[in-house]
Amino acid sequence: MKNQKKTNKIKDFETVDMSVRVRYADTDKMGVVYHGTYSVYFEVGRSEYIRKKGFTYRDFEEMGYQLVVVELEARYYSSATYDDLLTVKTGISELKSRGLTFHYEIYKNGNIIVEGKTKHICLNAGKKPVLIPSPLVEILKDVKPQ
Repeated sequence: MKNQKKTNKIKDFETVDMSVRVRYADTDKMGVVYHGTYSVYFEVGRSEYIRKKGFTYRDFEEMGYQLVVVELEARYYSSATYDDLLTVKTGISELKSRGLTFHYEIYKNGNIIVEGKTKHICLNAGKKPVLIPSPLVEILKDVKPQ
């Protein structure tokens, strides 16, 4: 893992940082954070990102919309263990009319240990793809819609 090139794509757009303390339940039998747990950390980062923008995902759902995950990528550089304090950096790297991509970097002691992204499409209450409502685009935009 140490020889892999680590990127810092997140520096190119606005981010929200939050801390996560690794719980015992987050670890596997080997005592390290289970790889699937990082997707949970991504979700927490995403929710906090939207909240810091002055909107909640609950508000979005109450408007009759959902942002559905259609793709998830993660690259692991190092591990975390029980009680480590991690920093989750979250930003929007791409914003399109019907979807967006969140980019994540997770750090331990200032070193990146996981990098990932999730792509989402906007669905209405009938589960049909629709344009992201313009009020939400205005709140979320860090990059130009494509």
